Amino acid sequence: MEGLVTSERLCCFPGEIGDVVIGRVIEVQQKRWKVDTCSRLHSLLMLSSVNLPGGEQRRKTQEDELAMRSYLEEGDLISAEVQNIFSDGSLSLHTRSLKYGKLSQGVMVAVPSNLVLRRKNHFHDLPCGATVILGNNGYIWICATAVGEDGGAGTGGYVQNLERVPLPEREVISRLRNCILALAGSWMMLYDTSILYAFEASSKFQARDLLKPEVMAEVADLTRKRLDLEAAE
Repeated sequence: MEGLVTSERLCCFPGEIGDVVIGRVIEVQQKRWKVDTCSRLHSLLMLSSVNLPGGEQRRKTQEDELAMRSYLEEGDLISAEVQNIFSDGSLSLHTRSLKYGKLSQGVMVAVPSNLVLRRKNHFHDLPCGATVILGNNGYIWICATAVGEDGGAGTGGYVQNLERVPLPEREVISRLRNCILALAGSWMMLYDTSILYAFEASSKFQARDLLKPEVMAEVADLTRKRLDLEAAE
């Protein structure tokens, strides 16, 4: 995981029911997974709150419990939704919708959660060929857009595609990652339009140069001006 600020500053996400989050499984327990979602306490994903492979929803059995590690194990990254908030403030998650599930072949970036703009849709297939999932908890997932009948990267399930990602797609992912950090470094709100505008503004630079403070500031400034001009029209 890559980040902009220290974990101490990041770990303050309170969470609301319906929030989209990106998390990392840190422990497999009885009938549940413990997940790091950048909250004050670890979140919980109950076995009863997931789809089984193939999207099947049914009563979970003892065999399902014994097979939990074949679905998700320590270190796996997932997209999920906040289903409930326990009395101690910890979050209960679910992945019942097929747009949620295990993530693979991409990059996760950590930014302050208050910079992620709350919108109805947090899953975006950008025209540059990459998919971005903007977690309300400040964890952002970037991957190549999947081509198939499901139409995107948020298909859910537990099967990871571990095929080598072509160099052009890796370059797009790297550029988007650096653009997101540039916007966050200037405390700009993160949503599909601001990220796309930053990506376009960065085209005159090499992706590696986007890590330079002066270049990050210039990309953020160009993005801000374009957004202001669009708002004024």
